[in-house]
Amino acid sequence: MDADVLKGGFANAPVDAARAFRGLMTVMARPGKLETLQGAQPPAPVSVAAGTVILTLCDPDTPLHLAGDWDCTAMRDWVAFHVGAPIVAAEQAMFAIGRWEDLAPLSRFAIGTPEYPDRSATLIVEREVLASAGATLRGPGIKETAEMALPETEAFQMNALLFPLGLDFFFTCGDQVSALPRTTKVEAA
Repeated sequence: MDADVLKGGFANAPVDAARAFRGLMTVMARPGKLETLQGAQPPAPVSVAAGTVILTLCDPDTPLHLAGDWDCTAMRDWVAFHVGAPIVAAEQAMFAIGRWEDLAPLSRFAIGTPEYPDRSATLIVEREVLASAGATLRGPGIKETAEMALPETEAFQMNALLFPLGLDFFFTCGDQVSALPRTTKVEAA
């Protein structure tokens, strides 16, 4: 195991994890809002925000799928050392990370069951840019409307139709994060 794998975790785990968790719950409760996440220093190509999501929400009981360039030895070793999450195929994942195109098709991921809608996957979509402009968002946590730059709109519209089933999304870029829960209705810009 490379010595660099031992680096990149939270410096003060209880405090850093609590701050990150609060930021993640804020963006999930307020779709379209951007928050800054800090604490993780994951290996490339993983962003600080995405690494912080993994350190905060994943553990040995949280199967994680690494897609595209994110499925590399450095990332597998980093996840194994810092959180112990098993690396799995998309179909078994509770969390997945990668670029939008690497995560496709979304139909590979669990959307929950009528009895257990919470048994669905959460996707961490790494983006080149996050912006509070673009598609129009409506739903819980949004006073009237919000806007968010999305990689497309149709997939999110179809996902919202599955409610209470469906996928939840975190979008990350650098140290920024935003979220789109399955409850959010999306309209094209």
